[in-house]
Amino acid sequence: MAIELANVLVDTQFNDLVALALAARSKAYAPYSKFAVGTAVKCKSGAVFVGANIENRSFGLTICAERVAMGTAVAAGEREFVAIAVTADSDEPIVPCGACRQFLAEFAPDLIIVSATVRGQRQIDNLSHLLPDPTRGILKHADPS
Repeated sequence: MAIELANVLVDTQFNDLVALALAARSKAYAPYSKFAVGTAVKCKSGAVFVGANIENRSFGLTICAERVAMGTAVAAGEREFVAIAVTADSDEPIVPCGACRQFLAEFAPDLIIVSATVRGQRQIDNLSHLLPDPTRGILKHADPS
Protein backbone atom coordinates (compact mmCIF):
# COMPACT_ATOMS: atom_id res chain seq x y z
CA MET A 1 0.00 0.00 0.00
CA ALA A 2 2.78 2.46 0.91
CA ILE A 3 4.59 1.77 -2.37
CA GLU A 4 1.39 2.30 -4.36
CA LEU A 5 0.73 5.60 -2.59
CA ALA A 6 4.33 6.73 -3.15
CA ASN A 7 4.01 5.95 -6.87
CA VAL A 8 0.79 7.98 -7.09
CA LEU A 9 2.41 10.96 -5.36
CA VAL A 10 5.47 10.84 -7.62
CA ASP A 11 3.28 10.47 -10.67
CA THR A 12 0.99 13.40 -9.84
CA GLN A 13 3.83 15.82 -9.13
CA PHE A 14 4.59 15.77 -12.86
CA ASN A 15 1.02 16.43 -14.10
CA ASP A 16 1.77 20.02 -15.17
CA LEU A 17 4.97 19.00 -16.93
CA VAL A 18 3.17 16.22 -18.84
CA ALA A 19 0.35 18.62 -19.78
CA LEU A 20 2.85 21.09 -21.23
CA ALA A 21 4.58 18.31 -23.16
CA LEU A 22 1.25 17.14 -24.57
CA ALA A 23 0.47 20.69 -25.70
CA ALA A 24 3.93 21.04 -27.27
CA ARG A 25 3.31 17.83 -29.21
CA SER A 26 0.69 19.66 -31.27
CA LYS A 27 3.50 21.88 -32.64
CA ALA A 28 5.57 18.97 -33.99
CA TYR A 29 6.60 18.99 -37.62
CA ALA A 30 6.39 15.31 -38.53
CA PRO A 31 5.13 15.06 -42.13
CA TYR A 32 7.15 11.92 -42.91
CA SER A 33 6.74 9.63 -39.92
CA LYS A 34 3.49 11.19 -38.62
CA PHE A 35 4.95 10.47 -35.15
CA ALA A 36 4.62 13.70 -33.18
CA VAL A 37 6.55 13.98 -29.92
CA GLY A 38 6.26 16.75 -27.35
CA THR A 39 8.50 17.45 -24.38
CA ALA A 40 8.74 19.82 -21.45
CA VAL A 41 11.92 20.18 -19.42
CA LYS A 42 11.85 21.59 -15.90
CA CYS A 43 14.89 23.54 -14.77
CA LYS A 44 16.20 23.74 -11.23
CA SER A 45 15.26 27.45 -11.35
CA GLY A 46 11.61 26.43 -11.86
CA ALA A 47 11.52 27.55 -15.49
CA VAL A 48 10.01 25.13 -18.01
CA PHE A 49 10.87 24.91 -21.70
CA VAL A 50 8.95 22.91 -24.28
CA GLY A 51 9.94 21.25 -27.52
CA ALA A 52 8.50 19.23 -30.37
CA ASN A 53 10.22 17.05 -32.93
CA ILE A 54 11.16 18.64 -36.25
CA GLU A 55 11.58 16.20 -39.11
CA ASN A 56 13.54 16.69 -42.27
CA ARG A 57 13.35 14.91 -45.59
CA SER A 58 16.90 13.79 -44.84
CA PHE A 59 16.04 11.86 -41.65
CA GLY A 60 19.53 12.32 -40.21
CA LEU A 61 18.78 16.04 -39.91
CA THR A 62 15.63 15.45 -37.86
CA ILE A 63 15.76 17.05 -34.41
CA CYS A 64 14.13 15.17 -31.55
CA ALA A 65 11.77 17.02 -29.22
CA GLU A 66 14.05 16.43 -26.22
CA ARG A 67 16.95 18.23 -27.89
CA VAL A 68 14.71 21.08 -29.00
CA ALA A 69 13.49 21.69 -25.43
CA MET A 70 16.89 21.28 -23.80
CA GLY A 71 18.63 23.38 -26.47
CA THR A 72 16.12 26.18 -26.00
CA ALA A 73 16.67 26.08 -22.24
CA VAL A 74 20.45 26.14 -22.62
CA ALA A 75 20.21 29.02 -25.11
CA ALA A 76 18.19 30.90 -22.45
CA GLY A 77 21.03 30.40 -19.96
CA GLU A 78 19.76 27.39 -18.01
CA ARG A 79 22.26 24.70 -17.05
CA GLU A 80 20.59 22.71 -14.26
CA PHE A 81 17.62 20.43 -14.93
CA VAL A 82 15.28 18.40 -12.74
CA ALA A 83 12.95 16.46 -15.04
CA ILE A 84 11.74 16.08 -18.59
CA ALA A 85 8.35 14.84 -19.78
CA VAL A 86 8.24 13.05 -23.14
CA THR A 87 4.85 12.44 -24.78
CA ALA A 88 3.69 10.58 -27.86
CA ASP A 89 0.70 8.78 -29.33
CA SER A 90 2.15 5.33 -28.80
CA ASP A 91 1.00 2.01 -27.36
CA GLU A 92 3.33 2.44 -24.39
CA PRO A 93 5.36 5.38 -23.06
CA ILE A 94 8.46 6.08 -25.13
CA VAL A 95 11.91 6.96 -23.80
CA PRO A 96 14.50 9.25 -25.39
CA CYS A 97 16.62 7.77 -28.16
CA GLY A 98 20.31 7.10 -27.58
CA ALA A 99 21.44 10.41 -29.05
CA CYS A 100 19.01 12.31 -26.82
CA ARG A 101 20.10 10.35 -23.76
CA GLN A 102 23.70 11.39 -24.39
CA PHE A 103 22.64 14.99 -25.03
CA LEU A 104 20.58 15.14 -21.83
CA ALA A 105 23.38 13.53 -19.81
CA GLU A 106 25.70 16.38 -20.74
CA PHE A 107 23.70 18.59 -18.39
CA ALA A 108 21.81 16.23 -16.06
CA PRO A 109 23.03 12.62 -15.79
CA ASP A 110 20.42 11.94 -13.07
CA LEU A 111 17.51 13.62 -14.90
CA ILE A 112 14.05 12.25 -14.13
CA ILE A 113 12.31 11.14 -17.31
CA VAL A 114 8.52 11.06 -17.28
CA SER A 115 7.25 9.27 -20.36
CA ALA A 116 3.55 9.48 -21.17
CA THR A 117 1.14 8.45 -23.89
CA VAL A 118 -1.70 10.65 -25.09
CA ARG A 119 -4.06 8.20 -23.34
CA GLY A 120 -2.42 8.83 -19.96
CA GLN A 121 -0.21 5.80 -19.50
CA ARG A 122 3.02 6.84 -17.71
CA GLN A 123 6.43 5.52 -16.87
CA ILE A 124 9.05 7.26 -14.74
CA ASP A 125 12.74 6.49 -15.23
CA ASN A 126 16.03 8.03 -14.28
CA LEU A 127 18.44 8.90 -17.06
CA SER A 128 21.26 7.23 -15.13
CA HIS A 129 19.29 3.98 -15.42
CA LEU A 130 18.81 4.38 -19.19
CA LEU A 131 22.39 5.58 -19.77
CA PRO A 132 24.49 4.30 -16.86
CA ASP A 133 27.97 5.52 -17.84
CA PRO A 134 27.60 8.49 -20.23
CA THR A 135 31.22 9.66 -20.19
CA ARG A 136 33.02 6.33 -20.42
CA GLY A 137 35.55 6.44 -23.23
CA ILE A 138 34.44 9.87 -24.45
CA LEU A 139 36.93 12.77 -24.34
CA LYS A 140 38.56 11.27 -21.30
CA HIS A 141 40.62 14.34 -20.45
CA ALA A 142 38.12 17.03 -21.47
CA ASP A 143 36.83 19.37 -18.78
CA PRO A 144 33.88 21.58 -19.77
CA SER A 145 34.56 24.10 -17.00
